[in-house]
Amino acid sequence: MKSKGLWICTVAALAVAVALAGCGTTYYVAGRSLPPSGEQYRVLVAIQNPNAIESGELEVMDAYYDEKSTYNGTQRAIFISGYSGSLPLTIQNMPEEQEGAVYGAGDGSFALINYQKENELGNVSGLGGLSSSIFITRSQNFVFAANQESHVLTVVNRTANTSVALGLPDVYRVSVNPGGTVAMAFVQDSNYAYYARQLTTAQSVQYSGGPSSWPKAAVDCEPQNGPSWCLFQVQSPDAIDSTGNYYGAPLVFDRPVKAVFSADGSIAYILNCGPECGGNKSSVSLLPTAPMVFTPGEQSGLFPCNTAPCANSKAAPITNIPLPGGASNALVDTSTMYVVGQEPEQISGQTLFGGHLTVVNLANNTASAPVSISDGLPGALSRMVEGDDNTLWIGMTGCITGVRAATDAPSGFGCLTMYNTASKTVTLEPYLGNDTGIAAITGLHKIYTAEGGQVYIYSTVNGSAIDNQFVTVTGTASDVAYMDAVSDADNTVY
Repeated sequence: MKSKGLWICTVAALAVAVALAGCGTTYYVAGRSLPPSGEQYRVLVAIQNPNAIESGELEVMDAYYDEKSTYNGTQRAIFISGYSGSLPLTIQNMPEEQEGAVYGAGDGSFALINYQKENELGNVSGLGGLSSSIFITRSQNFVFAANQESHVLTVVNRTANTSVALGLPDVYRVSVNPGGTVAMAFVQDSNYAYYARQLTTAQSVQYSGGPSSWPKAAVDCEPQNGPSWCLFQVQSPDAIDSTGNYYGAPLVFDRPVKAVFSADGSIAYILNCGPECGGNKSSVSLLPTAPMVFTPGEQSGLFPCNTAPCANSKAAPITNIPLPGGASNALVDTSTMYVVGQEPEQISGQTLFGGHLTVVNLANNTASAPVSISDGLPGALSRMVEGDDNTLWIGMTGCITGVRAATDAPSGFGCLTMYNTASKTVTLEPYLGNDTGIAAITGLHKIYTAEGGQVYIYSTVNGSAIDNQFVTVTGTASDVAYMDAVSDADNTVY
C-alpha cells in the first residue's frame, strides 16, 4: 500500500491546502470540516446497476491518489450512506453548500446528499413522476422539474412544503439561474420560451377562478381556485395588466433549448438551437431577467423601461447574436461565453452533424468563427466544465454518428474535447463511448470523466490520459462531481 503520510506536511503548497495531525492545526478547504472518510479531494461517482440487487449507488473516489481507498487505507471503498435511488443519472454539484442533488432516472427520485457527513439527507417530495430536466436552487428552497411525459413544469417550494404542477405540453427542459431567482422552461420543437413566477398574496386572492382572470401572459396558473404560481410566456413588454405583469406580442425564438445567465443575473442568454433542432438559424438571444424573477419580494426594477412607461415601448427587448456553428449548450465565464452546437452537413447523400465551439465576447456581443470539436447528437445537451491550465472540457453523446466518424477524420472522433482558451487549440480525446459527466479537479491539474459507463482521468496540462485502474467501477458510471471544489462553478453544465 502507498504511504500517504509523506505528503501531509507539504500539502499546504496546494491551492486547497489541508494540514493534518503532525503539522499543527487541522484545516480544510474554505473552512469546512473533514468528512468521516478523512478524504480531502473527493470525486462523487453516480453508478447505475452496480450489482444484481441494487440499481444505483454513489461511490466516493480519492482524486489526489486516483484510487478508492481512504487516505490511511482503513477503508477499501467509500459510499454515500443511505442512498437508495434507482439509476442515478445526474449530479448537481454544490460544494459551497457542501451538498449535492442526485436525480434517479429509474424512480424519479431527487436525493439531497450531505458532503460533510457523506450521507443522504432524503428525497425531495412532490415531484410527481419522472423528470426530463431538474434543478434545485442553491438555497435548497425551490426545485423546478420538467416532466415531458406528463406535460407539466413542477415547482416545489420546500420552505412552504407545497408543490404545484403547471401545465405546458411537451415541456422538456428547465433552466435556473445561479442566484435561484429565475426559472425558465422550454418546449421541444417550439419557438417560444416560458418562465414560472410566484404571485403575491393580493394577486392570488384577487385573480382566482380561471384563465379569464389570470394575468394576461399566463398559460397556466395553479391552484385553479387561488393561484400561487403562474407559468408565463415570454412576451414583449407592450403593456402591464391589472396584476402588474407585462404582456404583449409573444417573443419568437428559433427552437430555444435552454438559458444560461450573466454573472450578475440580469441577462438570460437563450440558446436558439436552430437547424440541429429543426429550426432555421442558430443564435443566442439576450433577454433581461427582471420580470421573470419568481419571488414576490424580488420584483423591483422591472425591464425594460425604468423611466418611460412600458406601454410606449413596442420593440422586443432582445438582441440576437448569430452562431452558424450551432447553439445547444453554453458556459459563461465573466465576459466570455463558450457555445457548443452541431452544424448539419451533407455527407454521401445523408445529413450528418459536426460539432463546433463558438466563443462569444459578451462585452460587445460579437462571436468568433466556429472551431471544430467533437460531434454529438443534434439538440442533445453536452457536458461542459472549465479546468486548470486554461482548459475547457466538452463531452458529447452520439459522437460516433457524426461527420468525423463518417469521414474517418485524422484527428479522431472521440466524444471528449479539450479546448485551450489561451492558445485556442483543440485536443480530441480517443473514443471511449458517450461522455455523460465531467468534473474538474481544480488545483490538481486533472479532470474526471464518465465515458462509456466507466471513470477516466485526464491531465489538464496536455490532455494525456492518467491511469484509471484504481478508480474503475462495477456497473455504469453516469456522472461525476468534485465534492471538494472551492466554487459551485465547478459543476457539469448539462
